[in-house]
Amino acid sequence: MGYEKLLFDVREGIATITLNRPEAFNALDEQLGREFHDAIITCSEDDTIRVVVITGSGRAFCAGGDVKSFCAKIETIGAHVKRLTTELHGAVSRMIRMPKPTISAVNGVAAGGGMSLALAGDLIFAAESARFTMAYTQIGASPDGSSSFTLPRLLGVKRALELTLLNPVLSAREAMEWGLVNRVFADDQFQQEVHKIATHLAQGPTQAYGRTKALFYSSTSETLETQMEQETLHIAACGKTADFREGVFAFAEKRTPTFQGR
Repeated sequence: MGYEKLLFDVREGIATITLNRPEAFNALDEQLGREFHDAIITCSEDDTIRVVVITGSGRAFCAGGDVKSFCAKIETIGAHVKRLTTELHGAVSRMIRMPKPTISAVNGVAAGGGMSLALAGDLIFAAESARFTMAYTQIGASPDGSSSFTLPRLLGVKRALELTLLNPVLSAREAMEWGLVNRVFADDQFQQEVHKIATHLAQGPTQAYGRTKALFYSSTSETLETQMEQETLHIAACGKTADFREGVFAFAEKRTPTFQGR
């Protein structure tokens, strides 16, 4: 699939997806939603891709849904929103379920669905100039994009409601203090630092990363005993991988392991 509204680049095991509607602050319309979903599917199926970085062009990460287009489609807005969320939700589900780590590289404003998309990354890094706001209720809407799943788990229900009902605009540092962001980097070092971390992950044990993701994302809905049984099954499966064999022998031989993602 050729892309018109995003950039897709794969190098050295790192896929970088750049939302590319800078004139609209990378707001999601139906075409960008379809293209983003397709790019995520490609990442999930391509074994040469071992980590995925999602970012935006220009001054924004993503301003959420293309609210201006809502005006023209207000009489059929329900169908329009369902089409848009079908693509976004499909992409988010695959981001979380695929074994490859995903990085939300929030280079600027993340609002509404853009904030939801950012929160769906396994790791979230922000440039110093980034800003976060839920924004949904400002236009009379409720959340989408998985934020009603991620925010209560990250913050608890009360803090999640505070962000969503009162719509504060959080700086990158405030977002990190709230527990929404892993790290904040200076704007002029942001791309370099994200690339450094992505490179580290791309050289890691991809299957172990995937099983770790599966365990952590299921942990809030399982009992202690079920979760520990899942731990047993996953670590036993890791033991059958080439990367586990390489890891343990490298440890015993006091050398740096070379993982192949297998």
